[in-house]
Amino acid sequence: MTTARSISQLAVAGVQQLVPYVPGKPIEELQRELGLERVIKLASNENPLGPSTKALAAMRKTLSELALYPDGSGFSLKKALAKKYAVDPAQITLGNGSNEILELVARAFLAPGLNAVFSQHAFAVYPIVTQAVGAKSVVAPAVNYGHDLQAIRERVNAETRVVFIANPNNPTGTLLPQSSLEDFIKSLPATCICVLDEAYYEFVQRKGEQDAIAWLGQCPNLVIARTFSKAYGLAGLRIGYCLSSPEMADILNRVRQPFNNNSLALAAAEAALDDSEHLQNTIKNNALGMKQLTEGFKNLGLGWIPSAGNFVSVDLSEPAAPVYAALLRKGVIVRPVANYEMPNHLRVSIGTPEENNLFLQALTECLNNA
Repeated sequence: MTTARSISQLAVAGVQQLVPYVPGKPIEELQRELGLERVIKLASNENPLGPSTKALAAMRKTLSELALYPDGSGFSLKKALAKKYAVDPAQITLGNGSNEILELVARAFLAPGLNAVFSQHAFAVYPIVTQAVGAKSVVAPAVNYGHDLQAIRERVNAETRVVFIANPNNPTGTLLPQSSLEDFIKSLPATCICVLDEAYYEFVQRKGEQDAIAWLGQCPNLVIARTFSKAYGLAGLRIGYCLSSPEMADILNRVRQPFNNNSLALAAAEAALDDSEHLQNTIKNNALGMKQLTEGFKNLGLGWIPSAGNFVSVDLSEPAAPVYAALLRKGVIVRPVANYEMPNHLRVSIGTPEENNLFLQALTECLNNA
């Protein structure tokens, strides 16, 4: 008789060693568990302002077409993205969130006997997509919770096919200078793909620094992954994209599943690109919220990791799990990050001013009662 243990042993070695990705706790789940009426969620780096009105209108207009398959090529969205970033549509690959872009790269370029290199404290999906295809994960030590490009480069060898760089990094929010990043990417061997994960790109306020898109012409091994889940408020629709050379996009599209983007997502994403006012309001709310939270941490005598994203990791200087549990009982969901080797930190998404204030009040009460 087949047993659960034997089924586990049938999985490829890399999968056997993986721990499933655990998303932020849903609001409804906490309400069921504790019988709470009001819950705020600051756990998954979502946009507290929600989608733009233009995106919502585009989805409503598309509802009558749901009996039909979506445009498998994403023609209109690719055209809009190409115009925005001054690239050829052939350089764009659409994904079911930028998360799928990471998986497409792994499926196309990794295999047993090969490896992917990424930083300590980097996004938990990197080892998942790497080991799921039988490749080896190589982790470079971080410096000040951020990427140490020299340490990463030293671990690139003849078997390295992919390097994952998150900029800003999740869950730490650290940001690499564009000049250092460009030099690093250009130093990689031609046999190594660099995935520049820019899920939080829109929140970065750069002055006088070159956009990584300008490097694509000189770096055919570069993949820039971005998403509509964060700044554009479309996390529930799961839509992202990457920019690359046409040759790279051709390879990624060979392993991309048919109709990986639904009709609502395609329509909403295209409309969201056209709503600059909503995006600017989102960025403004984020900047004010970041100041609100960090000033609150300072008043509580807490440290934090300076963040360029729409979240911040606060250092409690003690195990964070009890405080996380206490916050749940007060109807506040944040993100514990012990799985990122940060047991004393909690990652907190930037919310509305009211949500930020409720979190700080709850945190103060939890620390005072500890």
